[in-house]
Amino acid sequence: MIKKIALMSLVLSQLAISCSSDDSSDGNTTETEQSLSEQIANIVKQPYSKLSPADQKTKLEAEANEMLVQLDKTKNLSALETIENLNRLLDISTPDIFSGLNDNEAEDIINTAGVYGIYTWNNTEETWIKTSSTSELKFVFPAKESQTANNASFSTNSVSSDIKVAVEDSYNWQTDTQTNDYFFLPTSADAVLTIDNVKAATFSQNAKYTNGNETPNEFGYKMSLNDGYSWEISSKKASENTAKALFAYNGKNLIEFNSGSTANIDELLQGDALAQYRGKANGLITLMDNFVIVAEMDFAAEAADKAALKTSNVYPEYPDNTDPNSDFKAFFNAENAYRKKLSEGTVANDNKNMKLILVSKKDGTKIADIVQRSESDGTDQITLPVWSADDNFWYNWTDEGEAFTKQYYTEVSYLKFGDNTEVEMGVYFSTGFDTFKSKFDDFIQSFQK
Repeated sequence: MIKKIALMSLVLSQLAISCSSDDSSDGNTTETEQSLSEQIANIVKQPYSKLSPADQKTKLEAEANEMLVQLDKTKNLSALETIENLNRLLDISTPDIFSGLNDNEAEDIINTAGVYGIYTWNNTEETWIKTSSTSELKFVFPAKESQTANNASFSTNSVSSDIKVAVEDSYNWQTDTQTNDYFFLPTSADAVLTIDNVKAATFSQNAKYTNGNETPNEFGYKMSLNDGYSWEISSKKASENTAKALFAYNGKNLIEFNSGSTANIDELLQGDALAQYRGKANGLITLMDNFVIVAEMDFAAEAADKAALKTSNVYPEYPDNTDPNSDFKAFFNAENAYRKKLSEGTVANDNKNMKLILVSKKDGTKIADIVQRSESDGTDQITLPVWSADDNFWYNWTDEGEAFTKQYYTEVSYLKFGDNTEVEMGVYFSTGFDTFKSKFDDFIQSFQK
C-alpha cells in the first residue's frame, strides 16, 4: 500500500502538471490558502481518536459505504460508456489521423494540434471513412457497443504550440532506418462529446512549455459530464512541483488529491535513477468529507538508505562443491540472516522515509498510523549436502544430510492506533467490511467490461 501511494504521489507531482489559484483579495490568510506542508503539519498535530479499534472499524465501514453510494452512480454514466466504445472502435480499426501514425486512442485525439478530418464509422465494413476538413478533428460513431447507428460524435479544436513532436511511423529492419510523422503539441484544446445531438461531456486542456521541452511546465485538464460529475487535474513543474486532482459530483468533492515534490523532473525523465534527483514528496488524499490519508515521503533518502542496505548486506557466497572443507550449514545460516536483515532493513527504511496517517476529517482526529513490520513468510525444509570421499564432491540430493530450515520474510502493513495497538491491515479489513467490499467489488467490475 505504501508503495502504491508513494508511486501515485511521485507520478502525479512529476508528470501530471497547474497553476494554483488565489481567490483572496483582502490579504487575509484562510485555510484554503495554506501551503500543502502547512496543511499536513496541522493535520499531524491532531489527537488520536479515543475509539477502540473495534468501534473505529464499525464507524469506518459506515462512512466508507456512504462514499460508495456516490461512486456507485458513476457505473452507468452514458458519457463514459460512449468514450469506452470509441476506444473499442479505434482498436478495431485505427484511423491514421497523422497520415502515418498508428494506434491512436481517444486520449490521443485531444492531445494533438493541426490535425483535421471527419471520421465516420462504417459498421458494415468495420472501418473509419474519412472526410476532409480544414477546421476540426471529429469522430462520428455509435454511442454503445450494442448499437449500429452513428448517434454520437467526439470533436476537438486546439491551438498549436511551437513544440514539434516526432512519432515513429514505420521502421525498416533491413536498412535500420525509421520514418517519422510529426505534429505540434497544443497549448490549449477543447473537445465536446454529443449523444443524440445533446452535449454529454466537455473536455478542456491547457499547457505551457519552455525551452522547446516536450514536457510542459504547467498543465491543466478537466472533464465535465452532463450527469453532474467532473474530473480535473493540474500541476506545475518547478523547484517544488505541485499537482492536484479532483473528482466531484454536482460540486461536492468525492476524491481529492493534492501532492508536492522536490524531484528534478527533467533529470528523471532522462531515465536517470540517481537518488539526488528524486527529492521529497508529500500528499493529501481526501475522500469526501470522511477521510484524509496524509503521506510524507523522502524519496532521495529512501533511495540512499536502500543502496546502503544493499551495500552492507551482501549475499553469502555459495560454497565450493569440490572442497571438502566447505561449510554448507554456515552458508544457509548466512542466507537466512541475509533475508532477515534485508526485510528488517526495508521495513526500517519505509517507516523512516514513507510516513502515512489515516485521519477522520469529520472528527478532526487521527485514526491510525500505517506502519510496516517484517514477518515470517514461510519456510522450506531441506537436507544439507553430504561429502562423497569417492567422488570428491558435495551431493545435495541425498537423504543422508542434516535437516535444515530455510526461512523467508515479507513486509506487512499495520494500523497503529493511539493506544499503541497494532492490527495487521489485511486482518483488520478482512472482517466487518463485508458490505463495503461487496459494493466496492461491484463498482470495480463495472469498469472491467
